[in-house]
Amino acid sequence: MDVMRNVIGIAMLTMVAAGCSTTYQQGTGIDAKEYTPPTSIYNILDSTALVYSDPVAGSAVNDHPLRWVGFVANPIGHAFDYAINRPMYTLASGFAYLSGYTAEDNMVNAQRR
Repeated sequence: MDVMRNVIGIAMLTMVAAGCSTTYQQGTGIDAKEYTPPTSIYNILDSTALVYSDPVAGSAVNDHPLRWVGFVANPIGHAFDYAINRPMYTLASGFAYLSGYTAEDNMVNAQRR
């Protein structure tokens, strides 16, 4: 049984290794096309992408209907933050042991504008 398992394992390893050893390069044949860059070069992981590019130029006009709901709800969210959240953080920081206010909460509260 162990011999059979070893033979199957070696066969699987051989098939996987042989699949990676091809010399075919995509795009070098008769049907090779020129490189066309993507529509947008914006990368979500690039922290400077919004500074050096214009993401609005690459997006469709009125790209999502809920965007307008966000524009309307933004002032409501800010009012909620200033009227309820910030006073709750201030009250909780005064009674840290009773409320469970931690150093992480303190850091988040300190980073608010």
